[in-house]
Amino acid sequence: MRPGDRVGVTSPSSGVDKSLNDRLQVAIHAVEARGYEVVVGACMDGSGHVSAPAPERARELTDMLTDPSIRAIVPPWGGDTCIDLLPLLDWDALREAEPTWLVGYSDNTTILTPLTLLTGVATVHGNNLMDTPYRVPDGLASWLDIVAMPPGATFTQTPPGRYRAQGFDDWQNAPGSDEFTLDTPGRWTRLDGDGDVRAEGRLIGGCVEMLCNLAGTPYLDTAPLAGDGLIVYVEACEHDAGTICRNLHGMRLAGFFDGATAILVGRTRAPGLRTLTQHEAVLDALGGLGVPIVADVECGHVPPYLPLVNGARAVVTHTAERDEVTQTLA
Repeated sequence: MRPGDRVGVTSPSSGVDKSLNDRLQVAIHAVEARGYEVVVGACMDGSGHVSAPAPERARELTDMLTDPSIRAIVPPWGGDTCIDLLPLLDWDALREAEPTWLVGYSDNTTILTPLTLLTGVATVHGNNLMDTPYRVPDGLASWLDIVAMPPGATFTQTPPGRYRAQGFDDWQNAPGSDEFTLDTPGRWTRLDGDGDVRAEGRLIGGCVEMLCNLAGTPYLDTAPLAGDGLIVYVEACEHDAGTICRNLHGMRLAGFFDGATAILVGRTRAPGLRTLTQHEAVLDALGGLGVPIVADVECGHVPPYLPLVNGARAVVTHTAERDEVTQTLA
């Protein structure tokens, strides 16, 4: 992307309540400050759990993805049920269209991950529009940085070693919030054993609560990428450890982790059970795969955000001294 390009804003899942319109405008201005023109769609209503009926949301998203004047699309945030768009999207048109960046996380992974797997177009699992005004901690990148990189670019991210353990900013009363409160030290954690990790493969993944519903369907067939090896990343939003354990077992049985050279697990605030932690849930479901499993990665719902490009070639390194992921846009 270059200054002057257009960025589309639409809500494939949940829209924005009127009480948060000031934050929405701050986020739009943050994109405009990079020199882009922002185009806001009609599917933005935040009065219900979705922004518009499914056919309208699917039509608007398809129109933006196939509009050659729109170079990136970033929803305000996720939601709960954008799964209803999948059979309504014009997949043939999306395959034939000039590639457009799609950015987001949470429920947006229900669209992001299938879009990469079914069309071969890279997508960015990173901060949503409403998170965009935050200053990016040293070592990390914003989605705005990534979409401006040329084809073939290589970039490395190293987490800051701190995260936000509790709560979220009050955007209603402080719509201009632009500084993360990273109040707790924390590094990546190897779950499957000791020793250094260095793994290579193409990135693919997303939110467990969303992707588990696609396991075993044509929308989550990782075979098109698996020939180069896969670095699969998963993260839990809010479901307890028992539910996440079952979901990961189901995804494994459906072949989602076939070809994995390593698994990255996002840091989570989701609860454990009395006899099962979130880390133990991952090991129970995936420990038998025999590949490194690295947890507490900044690729989930806990700030800060380490954007990952679905389809990109990646090298992941975890040692006693350093955590890093290097991505190549090729």
